[in-house]
Amino acid sequence: MRLLVLLGALFYLPSMVNAQILFKEEAALLGLEDACGNTYLGNGISFTDYNNDGWDDVSFTTGIGESVKFYKNTNGIFSEEILNLPLINYQTKQINWVDYDNDGDKDLFVTSDTDGNRLFQNDGNLNFQDVTLASGISTANMYSYGASWGDINNDGHLDIFISNRDLDFINTNKLYQNDGDGTFTDVTVLAGVDASALSFCSAFFDYNNDGFQDIYVSNDKFPVKNLMYKNNGDGTFDEVGQATETDVGIDAMTVTVGDYNNDSWFDIYVTNSPDGNVLFKNNGDGTFIDIADTSGTLFESIGWGAVWLDAENDMDLDLYVSGSPDGSYEPYLSAAFYKNIGPDSFEIPTDAGFAGDEASSYSNAIGDINNDGLPEIVVSNNLEDNIFIWNNLTTTSNNWLKVKLEGTVSNRDGIGSVLEISINDNKQYRYTHCGEGYLSQNSESEFFGLGPHTSVDYLKVTWLSGIVDYFYNVSANQLLEVTEGSGTLSLNNQPDLGFNLYPNPVSSFLNINSKILIHSFEILTLTGQRLFLEDVFNKQLTFDISSLPSGTYFIKLKTDSSNNTLKFIKR
Repeated sequence: MRLLVLLGALFYLPSMVNAQILFKEEAALLGLEDACGNTYLGNGISFTDYNNDGWDDVSFTTGIGESVKFYKNTNGIFSEEILNLPLINYQTKQINWVDYDNDGDKDLFVTSDTDGNRLFQNDGNLNFQDVTLASGISTANMYSYGASWGDINNDGHLDIFISNRDLDFINTNKLYQNDGDGTFTDVTVLAGVDASALSFCSAFFDYNNDGFQDIYVSNDKFPVKNLMYKNNGDGTFDEVGQATETDVGIDAMTVTVGDYNNDSWFDIYVTNSPDGNVLFKNNGDGTFIDIADTSGTLFESIGWGAVWLDAENDMDLDLYVSGSPDGSYEPYLSAAFYKNIGPDSFEIPTDAGFAGDEASSYSNAIGDINNDGLPEIVVSNNLEDNIFIWNNLTTTSNNWLKVKLEGTVSNRDGIGSVLEISINDNKQYRYTHCGEGYLSQNSESEFFGLGPHTSVDYLKVTWLSGIVDYFYNVSANQLLEVTEGSGTLSLNNQPDLGFNLYPNPVSSFLNINSKILIHSFEILTLTGQRLFLEDVFNKQLTFDISSLPSGTYFIKLKTDSSNNTLKFIKR
């Protein structure tokens, strides 16, 4: 774990907790005076630190004849950067910065609805090679829009779900499983996710909190309603839209996931036509209920992107929604900022800024321009209108915490992890994504508003590997960089995965009893370095670890249906 104290921490003065929210459009002032173009149903945008220098950069897709654009953030000011990348001069939709090969740098994935999708591998110095064909991902035009990354089998390698909007219903959505050697295998049919639909986007998240990533898909119009794929933990999914009551048949655009009511169950916001958006509140029993109307978040316009954020760091999530009406189509909203006034209630404040927010807008994402802990919003506009940067100029004494993950046994980006903080038994939860909202990608740092509190009682990180890290008495107003396995976890409080590992701590012989057949096991260091791998096909194991140096290790157990990771100490 490394602690990086950012701007603002030294200037904290405890005072009142009231805040005056204020967002002001300052793209030109901040150096980003550019446009996505004029593309049918808009372009995607990313607010992710693609060069790993600690500052959230902006990247966005464009229309026919234009290249993908990259704007580097240097101390809060943006400047266009021309990356060493094969030319993309056709219409593009989604952009993902993702470390698919777990080598510590950001690779690039770009979707297109006209010329096929592309995967570019980063050599570590922002030199990119087109590896699409070699990777096994199709280069043919599948009429793709959204792309989201997750780990369907918890093996530490990120897989990809691609949403295709083929008007002829020939190209189904695609799920590619990462083989861990630079290649991907098309498991769409095998996994049971081969729907032919007018799909815009999806999101990986764990709707039932069982430790496996499920997938929710937004579909535009009939005949296919929105889809909820429940991960069975064995490489297959069951479609449970009807059972979960999330199978709405609307002009569904975004999939925006967040826990707006801090109950540990993640909720879904889906945009729609003027008939009204949907806010699916997770009931915690495998079902959802739509509360958009009663909560005040109906929008009743033509909605596209949406994002959850704690605008004033007051410990609850607010909501920002983009719409395609450009301000001249009264009474339809072109955008809306909804302040969380709880419980289950939101309102559009009249004094939160957003002056001139009347463009035809599609994708939006959050990041932190100047590392002050207040989230900003970038918006991709259509009709040749320049991108918006809504600078968060909120006046507040509220405190904050940002958390960035680095996986070792799990995927390097820590995607699919659940973060929990507690302050005086008041909890907040975040879920890490890569590719979320409508064609968007948020900052890798997760934002927590702390209100007047100057510390967090604990931060808990639950990784897809099953490893759980705790950090206690965390100070406010900092970025906390967390490496998997670096936190505190009592050996007697590891998750019950059906394995009995003893003795622990151990000096020489480590024993494992399992309820199910173990196919293989491997031993790893805390940094993820593999020390030993063996196929076993047994329920009882005993092996000699006396030659290992003293320290803490992971043991990864593979069964027919799952990968499971436990921690042990060598004396």
